[in-house]
Amino acid sequence: MIRLAFLLALWSGCAQAACQPGRVELRGDWGQAAFAVEIADDPAERAQGLMNRPSMPRGAGMLFIYEQPQRASFWMRNTLIPLDMIFVGADGIVRRIHENAVPLDETPIPGGDGVLAVLEINGGLAGQLGISEGSQLRHPGLPQDLAVWPCE
Repeated sequence: MIRLAFLLALWSGCAQAACQPGRVELRGDWGQAAFAVEIADDPAERAQGLMNRPSMPRGAGMLFIYEQPQRASFWMRNTLIPLDMIFVGADGIVRRIHENAVPLDETPIPGGDGVLAVLEINGGLAGQLGISEGSQLRHPGLPQDLAVWPCE
């Protein structure tokens, strides 16, 4: 019941605030969710990421956006909270999810080829919500002409 209430609250917010720069929306056969995001779209911001933060609100995250699709790999150096990493192609389709990345672990976390964006959210949240490979993500920073779920 709590999960349903959370999804409904996020969905109603999506209907009112579709495709804003500080917001990411996801949908799939599991439902729909949205996160307030910080954008990391230059090398310095991407290198810093969520390092040295002791916590992050449940409905928040960071969206890393690259200039072009590429092979992406992350690690948890100086990252103090567990994270789910959602790797997304230029079409907005979720290609891979790495759940509960271990804080401070420097083991590379590969996202694969063709990654244009990576959404980081609190660890375990992707599984709790049902976000899975094949889910769709939309954000105005993704190429709208390729998006399976474009901004309106």
